[in-house]
Amino acid sequence: MAVTSVIGLQWGDEAKGKIVDLLAADHDIVVRFQGGANAGHTVTVDGTRYKMSLIPSGILHPGVIALIGNGVVVDPIALAEEMERVRQAGVDLTAQLRISDRAHLIMPYHKAEERVHERAAGQAAIGTTLRGIGPCYQDKVGRRFSVRVGDLYRPRWLRERLSNTLDYKNRVLAALGAEERFELEPLLKQCQQWAEQMRPYVIDSVSFLHDALERGQRILFEGAQGTLLDVDHGTYPYVTSSNSSMSGVASGSGIPANRVQDVIGVVKAYTTRVGSGPFPTELHDEIGQQIRDRGNEYGTVTGRPRRCGWFDAVAARYSARICGVNRLAVTLLDVLTGLDELAICVAYVWQGKLLKTVPAHPEVLAECQPVYELHPGWQDDITTVRSVAELPVAARRYLKRIEELVGAPVSIVSVGPDRDQTIRVTPHEQALTV
Repeated sequence: MAVTSVIGLQWGDEAKGKIVDLLAADHDIVVRFQGGANAGHTVTVDGTRYKMSLIPSGILHPGVIALIGNGVVVDPIALAEEMERVRQAGVDLTAQLRISDRAHLIMPYHKAEERVHERAAGQAAIGTTLRGIGPCYQDKVGRRFSVRVGDLYRPRWLRERLSNTLDYKNRVLAALGAEERFELEPLLKQCQQWAEQMRPYVIDSVSFLHDALERGQRILFEGAQGTLLDVDHGTYPYVTSSNSSMSGVASGSGIPANRVQDVIGVVKAYTTRVGSGPFPTELHDEIGQQIRDRGNEYGTVTGRPRRCGWFDAVAARYSARICGVNRLAVTLLDVLTGLDELAICVAYVWQGKLLKTVPAHPEVLAECQPVYELHPGWQDDITTVRSVAELPVAARRYLKRIEELVGAPVSIVSVGPDRDQTIRVTPHEQALTV
């Protein structure tokens, strides 16, 4: 039995989709355990790009079951569009896709709520993707106005629940100055359509996964966003609405955390962030723009340009400790090719004090000055490299320093977007990263 989890250790966008796609070939089931259609995972196979938001990245491997777990908030409209794209790619959805009956649904009023809240916040806005993720999670925790996938197949229950919900939501939207209003019958009709679209795929996901464990099947958990966006452990309040760290696996799937034997932390060879919030190593110069352009650092879902900066080892180590990471995947190493000198943040200075971990308050982190360690860059193209031994010495030393600072060995290195542009680091090759 092998149970593996892939977790982002930065502010999301670490190219987890590629790593999940790579590992899915060695697993039977891939489980997305949190987040919603605000997450974008891009997988490139033989030059063709596939964009996922809700469906686990492993679905591109025939025979691998892709499960949308109970911790995910599902936008039925976005899911239908994504299913069609995946179907056109030749995937047998009936054989491979599964959806938890416990997953909560993003309703049209959730998106309306988020739009009006972000607009009202002005400069204090968090910078969400406006896809209704936060309001849906709020209703889930509030227990009164949320609808689960399984509710679609209980018409009487659904009618009563939505009747009460719409009365409240319409009054809230009116009070906030929104023009949108929602009527019961049209929404119920829409729910019926969603029910039929999803019917072939809806299952009791908790029983399904535990039965799979008992059969000795191999399960891979796919996280969305990153640990620094975790609602409990991230740079609150500039975070997502779910547990995007390792702690979300158990609640988002029903599988105890102690069943996960292999935790892979994914980091870019540099750091990026989308939206508002502190970012100590952010670059506002030509190098930052060069990294953005070479790394195509624009959101998969939103198209928004990402903020770019040097690798923050303080933040990555903080995340690795929270998640219990036992090995690392370093992505987009090729983006740094051509830079004469690289910097790694090894500590922060705040009001004259040296900090070696991420402070809890965002204002403190925003005031932190990074302490940099400088490293020589490399000029050689590494996109065709397939072993550690072929990497330039400077690149190997850069990876070795990341290992030392984060506290886990590098076992996967991505040197390009395509599936085959990947180095699997063997135990023997570990000695070469010096």
